[in-house]
Amino acid sequence: MNLTINILLFVFNILEKINTFFLRIGRQFAWIAILLMVIVILIQVFFRYVLNNALPWPDEVARFLMLWMTGLIAPSAYRWGGFVSIDLLERFLPKLISTFLTLFLLIVSLFVLVIGLELGFKHINAGWIFNSSSIKIPFHLIGGKAEPIKLAWMYMSLPVGIIFLISVNIELILRNILTNFTRLDLPEDYDKQKLETQ
Repeated sequence: MNLTINILLFVFNILEKINTFFLRIGRQFAWIAILLMVIVILIQVFFRYVLNNALPWPDEVARFLMLWMTGLIAPSAYRWGGFVSIDLLERFLPKLISTFLTLFLLIVSLFVLVIGLELGFKHINAGWIFNSSSIKIPFHLIGGKAEPIKLAWMYMSLPVGIIFLISVNIELILRNILTNFTRLDLPEDYDKQKLETQ
């Protein structure tokens, strides 16, 4: 039993460190994506309503940034319990039953995420066929020809986000097991604590 707990604790510690590192990077890129998205939307508002001459690219660029922002911030929200959830039943159940219910829901979520990952990769494959209608790499600025980007680069936000969600999901399963079935006192997410004290 001790060997099993030690293995679970070892895996948890590695996964917790990996998730912390990559989710921090993801959050920084997500903030940048939000900032750029706001700038792009304001540019479009100015051109459409002030100059009465809407640009062709801001709507699609804003959508591109929104998808990537969502894919990069969702794992942090999931790790911190930021998703909408109904926990009324869980609160009224005895602790042991509540623990098993939480574990069951996390395992079901893991299966759903794995299916979502498979669908996400299929979506990317389709994205290599189609070009963006308005987002182009400006090779014409250096004497070449502007090249439209493939929609796969936009769709890639889905599997990237789901991979991190799966990693967080496994961490939450291990945390739940180690917290409720051992006397171990696992550390809380420092970034979450820092955010809550601000």
